[in-house]
Amino acid sequence: MTSEQKWQSPIAPGISWYQATVGERPTYPELDGSKTCDVAIIGGGYTGLQAAYHLAKAGVSVVLIEVCRFGDGASGRNGGQLGTGQRSWPEELEEEIGFERSKALFDLAEDAKKHLLDFATEHQIDIDFMPGQMNVAHKASYEKDFRANAEIAASRYGYPHATFMDRAETQERLGSTRFFCGVRDTGTGHIHPLKLLVGLARAAAASGAQVFEMTKATAIRQGGGKVTIDTPRGRITADKALIACNGYIENLEPITASHVMPIRSFIGATVPLGETSTVIPGGEAVADSRFVVRYFRKSKDGRLLFGGREAYTADNPRDISEHIGRQIAEIYPELGNVEITHAWGGSVAITMPRQPFVREVMPGVTSIGGYSGHGVMLANYCGRLYAETVIGKSGDLELFKALKIPAFPGGRAMRAPLLFLALSWFALRDKF
Repeated sequence: MTSEQKWQSPIAPGISWYQATVGERPTYPELDGSKTCDVAIIGGGYTGLQAAYHLAKAGVSVVLIEVCRFGDGASGRNGGQLGTGQRSWPEELEEEIGFERSKALFDLAEDAKKHLLDFATEHQIDIDFMPGQMNVAHKASYEKDFRANAEIAASRYGYPHATFMDRAETQERLGSTRFFCGVRDTGTGHIHPLKLLVGLARAAAASGAQVFEMTKATAIRQGGGKVTIDTPRGRITADKALIACNGYIENLEPITASHVMPIRSFIGATVPLGETSTVIPGGEAVADSRFVVRYFRKSKDGRLLFGGREAYTADNPRDISEHIGRQIAEIYPELGNVEITHAWGGSVAITMPRQPFVREVMPGVTSIGGYSGHGVMLANYCGRLYAETVIGKSGDLELFKALKIPAFPGGRAMRAPLLFLALSWFALRDKF
């Protein structure tokens, strides 16, 4: 086992398959001393590093700090699915905010998809892109909605890549009889998220951004027209700041903490299933219709990467493997005894309406997060949009700022227990 494979993140359990296969993962220094810059960024995931890259490229001085190593948070441990549009289906958003704004957010997400793939190509980052995604219904009663979704995407949103699958096609494309219908999307795909993150960090550093790992922000304040960020071994003073902590905000900034809730998600990687396997023969990613969503896909070497939330007590790889193994067997009984070689968990961030939280939380300080499971695509683009806002190039970030994101009820002491009860209730409802 290499030293890279032995590295265990202090913020998330389990060595991921991504970590074991990413190849070279450079280390970056810890901040030691004080810094002054135009923009300070807290958080070295997709949002923070994209912002740092685009700001530095435009000649803005940037200092970015990350509490662990780049990739230890959700950006390097997620399901790798890009998706299409926002977290909610466009017709759902349309009912809430109207067609014009819903269409603008859909188009922005398409720009985000293109940006991610173009960025990887431009910087020669091999992200293991594989095309296709399927959203599948675990209840027969959802057929009408799934049919409508594909039709609305084409007729109202100009997206011809989504097609409805009846039960027979769904079962053939999944290699499972568990689902009743679905929508197949040939205009998106899935990636190796840590490879993207490692390449992004390299690009940000090469662009001139000052990037630091293993550096915790202990306090952030605004006063006298400046933002100050304290760390254990130095202070950063900046004109503006971006908080890009997402599910790892903890108690750093109270407005963000009250609107962005971390929840645990868990993934297991099996041994390669072999060329004769009937599991997802087309290689698409899959997400089901549960509120507590299950998401899975095959890697380029034929492993099943299976993720889900229903592992409330899991705190080590063995526990995660047991929970994930049971979920795999529900969908693929023939894999009931399949070996899971890697199992890991981490925190993703949700908001009440499952839409991104973008807000100026104090003068000159913007917080962005809460992608609610749709962050691979949106987090990268939001980082770019923040940079373009700072340099006056684009105002598209206002589309997210205009969304009404309420705080979670109950205050800090009650948010976690209430979330546990809510997710438990939804998990129970998903079964019936």
